[in-house]
Amino acid sequence: MCISEDQKELDYLVPDAIKHRRYLHQNPELSFQEFNTSVYIQNCLSEMSIPFHLVGKTAVVGVLDGSQKTGNLNTVVLRADMDALPIMEKNEVSYKSLNDGVMHACGHDFHSSNLLAVGHYLKNRLFTFSGRILLLFQPAEERVPGGAIEIIQSNILNDLSGSILGVLGLHVSPRLPLGSIGICPGPFMASSDELYLTIKGRGGHAAEPHLAIDPIMIAVQLLSSLQQIISRQANPSTPSVLTFGKIQGLGAANVIPNEVLLEGTFRTMDEHWRKEALDRIERLIHEIPANFGASVDLDIRRGYPVLKNDPILAQKIKLFWQENFSGLQIVDQNIWMAAEDFAYYSHQYPALFVLLGTNNGDSSTAFGLHNAQFNLDERAFYSSIPTMANAALYLLTNQNG
Repeated sequence: MCISEDQKELDYLVPDAIKHRRYLHQNPELSFQEFNTSVYIQNCLSEMSIPFHLVGKTAVVGVLDGSQKTGNLNTVVLRADMDALPIMEKNEVSYKSLNDGVMHACGHDFHSSNLLAVGHYLKNRLFTFSGRILLLFQPAEERVPGGAIEIIQSNILNDLSGSILGVLGLHVSPRLPLGSIGICPGPFMASSDELYLTIKGRGGHAAEPHLAIDPIMIAVQLLSSLQQIISRQANPSTPSVLTFGKIQGLGAANVIPNEVLLEGTFRTMDEHWRKEALDRIERLIHEIPANFGASVDLDIRRGYPVLKNDPILAQKIKLFWQENFSGLQIVDQNIWMAAEDFAYYSHQYPALFVLLGTNNGDSSTAFGLHNAQFNLDERAFYSSIPTMANAALYLLTNQNG
């Protein structure tokens, strides 16, 4: 666990953060529907006398201005996401979700509560810095097109800022030890695009396949051929994943169906290959069914780009944490093929997205993200609050370091 010189203050802030986290956990809201969550955050900021701006329907941007008058117009942005998932919670805890079929199974309740606590921590230190820190509570990370693109298109960050030195974010990780921080400089998380297609053939009797155009066999041929794009056309040094998680024919043992529905996702760590691969995937999806006399309805939904951690920013923050938090375990992190709309910020500004360990070794904290039994050890706040807050202060006070 992280050992901080501000232990007494953390002993006050952490219980408050836990209270916020459990309230948000009990009252989860889906992407683009975080209305009550937004109001709750607004009320918390008001209680701390932190001014804020609203973006769109639910996004909230708190503003902290340092009181040192040095003409510094630099800004650091700290981002947390707010939305939950359409999952029925299976945990039996006192703060179990009260909204049937909706659950904070990805830790966004923790992220938002952590940022509230970071805001409180920084509010007490306005006299220590010049410049501005923005507390960005962002909706809709879990659903394409994501809330980050709305924030960027609103231009709120540029309107409220001078030069943005960095956008910082974190994500809880049940794969890392409690309180540790995982960092991966450079490309960290994959792009993600979704494929929805319907192969339209001609149904018939299973005993007379020559009179039908069998969409199931066409789907089999198509799925096999599509994988060749990854295994034989992609550079082996470029991580790529093409996965189809849904195939639906609705025929029967003796019935060839009229059509087959498939849904999948393509992910990679290279934007140039992403475009090329999607073009090849699209051509193949149309060509193979046509060769068998079938047609295809195809919808490719472009998702989040590759998340790129700025190498210089990552190294600066890593060294700062190593030098100032003696009890903090920092883990060199490999690339992660999951996707995050924080990626949009990383294509606009210097950005760093890290993982926060929440696994205390007990089985209850080992369930993966998006699992109905996901839970975490809230003592992780003792690491996340001071590390994120002081990283922001460090950037503003050591911008030439």
